[in-house]
Amino acid sequence: MATRVIPPRILKNLRYNTATKPLLSSAAHPPLSPALSPPCVPPPSSAVLRPAAAADLNFNDVAKLFSFVPTSKLLRSTAVLHATALEPMVDFGTWLMRSNLMHVDGLRHLILAAIRHSFYDTFCAGEDASTAGKSIRSLNEAGLRGMLVYGVEDALDNDACDRNLRGFLHTVDVCRSLPPSSVSFVIVKITAICPMSLLERISDLLRWQHKDPSFTLSWKQDSLPIFSESSPLYHTLKRPEPLTPQEESDLQLANQRFLELCQKCVQNNIPLLVDAEHTYVQPAIDYFTYSSAILHNKDDNPIVFGTIQTYLKDAKERLLLTTEAAEKMGIPMGFKLVRGAYMSSETKLAQSLGYDSPIHNTIQDTHKCFNDCSSFMLEKIANGPGGVVLATHNVESGKLAAAKAHELGIGKVNHKLEFAQLHGMSEALSFGLSNAGFQVSKYMPFGPVETVMPYLLRRAEENRGMLAASGFDRQLMRKELGRRLKAAVF
Repeated sequence: MATRVIPPRILKNLRYNTATKPLLSSAAHPPLSPALSPPCVPPPSSAVLRPAAAADLNFNDVAKLFSFVPTSKLLRSTAVLHATALEPMVDFGTWLMRSNLMHVDGLRHLILAAIRHSFYDTFCAGEDASTAGKSIRSLNEAGLRGMLVYGVEDALDNDACDRNLRGFLHTVDVCRSLPPSSVSFVIVKITAICPMSLLERISDLLRWQHKDPSFTLSWKQDSLPIFSESSPLYHTLKRPEPLTPQEESDLQLANQRFLELCQKCVQNNIPLLVDAEHTYVQPAIDYFTYSSAILHNKDDNPIVFGTIQTYLKDAKERLLLTTEAAEKMGIPMGFKLVRGAYMSSETKLAQSLGYDSPIHNTIQDTHKCFNDCSSFMLEKIANGPGGVVLATHNVESGKLAAAKAHELGIGKVNHKLEFAQLHGMSEALSFGLSNAGFQVSKYMPFGPVETVMPYLLRRAEENRGMLAASGFDRQLMRKELGRRLKAAVF
C-alpha cells in the first residue's frame, strides 16, 4: 500500500490562520494568501484597459448597482461581511460549530437558528434544491445566473457516495425545471461521489506513473495531461502498491456514478463543473474530469468543465499542456479559473515534508498567474471551441478580463465566457459586470444547515482574507444604504 503522508484526521484538524494585514513589501513581510488582496488594488499585468471597456464597468452609480437588492438584504449582507472580516469572529464561529455545545439540544437549536438567519442566509441558496431554485429565479430577475452546488463533500464510503449522487441528480432535475439559461452550471465535488481514501490511492498511483512512465495502471482510461514538470509530487514518496480487487471495484462504482451524472447533464444540456480540492487528491479529480471530458465534450460544446487553481505554481503550465492535448484530440475543453482556497493547509503539508510550498511566493505572482491564464483562455475561446469561467472577487482582474474580451471581439453575452462570484460576496462586481452586458453567475451552495455549515466554515477559515478584503463591497453597500436613508428622510 502507498504510504499516507498525512492522515486525513490530521489534515481535517489543521488550523488555517492566515494573516489579514495588507501587503507592504515582499521583503519585509511574508507572502499573503491569494484571497487577501483588497479588490481595489491592481494586480500587476501587461494588459492595458481600453477606455471604452473601462467605462462599461461603472461602480460609481450605486443606485444602479444595487437596484435589485432589497434594503433588508443590504443591511444583513453589510453586517455579516463586517463580522466575517474580523478574524476573532471566524475563530469563534469555527470553535462554536465544533464545540460540545452543539450536542446540547437547547443550545444547538439556538446556535443553528442564529447561524441560519445570518451567515447561512447570506452565503447559501436554501436548505434543499427546490428552495435553491427559488433563489435562482430571484437572481435571474436581477440579471444574474446561478451555479447550483449541492453542499456535500468528503464521502468516506460507497453508501455516502450513493446518497450524494442522488442529491446531485436531483439538482439537475431542479435546474431543468427553472427558466432557460437561469442556471449556468451544476457543480460537483468528486470527493462526494468517490471515497476519499480511494482518491488518495489513485492520486498516489498517478503521481508515481508520472515519475516512472513504465509503471502501468491497468484501470486507467484515456485522459489529458494531469501533471507538468513543476507539479508537486512530494505527496507520494514511495512506490505505491496496485489497487486491490476491492479498490478496483470501488473505482468502477465511482466511474459509474460520475458517468450517470455526466449523461444526465448531457441529456439536459446543462454543463457540469468539477470543483478543485487539495493537491493530495487533485490528480485523481483531474483524472475523473479529463477522462469524462473526452467522452462527453463534443463539437463546440464542452459539458464537463475542470477547475484550475491559479495560486499553484504549476497552474499555467498545466493549463497549457491540457489545452494543447485537448486540441490535438479535437476535444473542446472548459475551465473555471480561481485563485484558490487551501493556501494554509497546502503550505503546512509541504513544509512538514521539507518541501517548498506549491503556492506562489507572493500575492502579486498569484494575480499575474490568474490574469495570464484568463488572457490565454480568452484568446482560445475567441479563436476556437471551449469555454471559460472567470471566478474572481478581484475588481481589477474583472476589469482586465472585460477589457481583453472587448479587445478580442468576444461578444459580451457569450456562452463561452462566464464571470462568477460566491453567493453573498462581491455583489458590486457581479452587478457591475452584468450591467456591462457580461454573463455573471453566483456560486450557490444549498443543503441543510448542519450539512452545509461545515463547508462554509472551512471556506470562511480558508478565505478569511478574502472576507477581510471585502471592504470595497462594504463601502459601496454603505454608500447605497446612506443614499436610501437620505431619500427616505428627505
